[in-house]
Amino acid sequence: MSYKSIVVHLDASERAVYRLEIALLLAKRFKAHLDAVYAVFTPEPRAFGVMGGAAAWYETHQDQRQERSRSLERLFHAGVARAGLSGDWIEAPARAREKVARRGRCADLIIAGQDDPNDPETYIADHFAESLVMTAGRPLLLLPYSGVFPNVGSHVLVAWDGSREATRAMHDALPFLKEARQVTLVTIGVMKGEQPGGRIPGADIASTLARHDVRVTVRETDKASDSSVGDALLSEARSVGANLIVMGGYGHARWQEVVLGGATRTMLHAMTMPVLMSH
Repeated sequence: MSYKSIVVHLDASERAVYRLEIALLLAKRFKAHLDAVYAVFTPEPRAFGVMGGAAAWYETHQDQRQERSRSLERLFHAGVARAGLSGDWIEAPARAREKVARRGRCADLIIAGQDDPNDPETYIADHFAESLVMTAGRPLLLLPYSGVFPNVGSHVLVAWDGSREATRAMHDALPFLKEARQVTLVTIGVMKGEQPGGRIPGADIASTLARHDVRVTVRETDKASDSSVGDALLSEARSVGANLIVMGGYGHARWQEVVLGGATRTMLHAMTMPVLMSH
C-alpha cells in the first residue's frame, strides 16, 4: 500500500505556501499524483444582506484572494514540474467544504491546515477540518499553523485504544509507518466505565504492524479522561521526539454540525505537529 494520489487544500492564508511545500515533498516521497484544490470562504449571495461588515470585508479582499490564487497556481505548477510529478490545479469558487471533501474521495490522502486564530484567511467554513475527517472517507493529514516539519513522518506516534477509528487510522497511515525510522505506539489507559481487558492490547497490534516490516515500540499512558487524552498524546509525542501523530477521529453528526470527542477537539486546537486522522 502507498499513497498514489494526494489532494492538498490551499487557501489565501500565509501558511498555504508551506502547506504546498509539504504536499510536494510527500508526493515526491510516495511518487504520487498531486491535486491542489484552492478553496476559500465564500458566503452565499443571499447572505450578504445579513453579513454587515463581514460582507464588506469579503468584497474588499476578493482581488487579493484572486491574486493569491494565481501566485499559488504558479508555485504549484513549477513545483510539480521540478519534482517530475503529475498534478492538477482545481478552483472551488463556492461550497468549499463539499468540494474539497468530494475531490478528496478520489485520493489516498488529504492534506489541510489547522485554523489559525490570527489569520482570518484560514477560515473556510465552520468545522472545516472536522468535516473533512468525518465526511471525506479518506485519511486527513492536518498541518499546524506554525512550525516547520521537513522530516514529517520520520518518527510516528500512533495513538491506540483498540477502537475501530484507531484501527482505521493506523492502517491508513501504513505508507508513513513503513518508511518511518521509528514508530511509537501509545496505548491509552482504561477509561472510566470501560471494562478491563475489553480492548485489543498494544502488543497484539504491534505484531500486526511487524508483519508489514514496521518496528514498533509500545508505551502506555496513565489513565485519563476523554478531555485529557489529547493533552496526554501531545505530551507523549514531545517526550519521544515524534513529528507525526496518527489517531482516530471520533464523533457524530448532529443538526449538520460535527461534534467530536474531547481528545479529537483538543488535538485540532492544540496540535504542535502534523496529525493524521481517520474516522
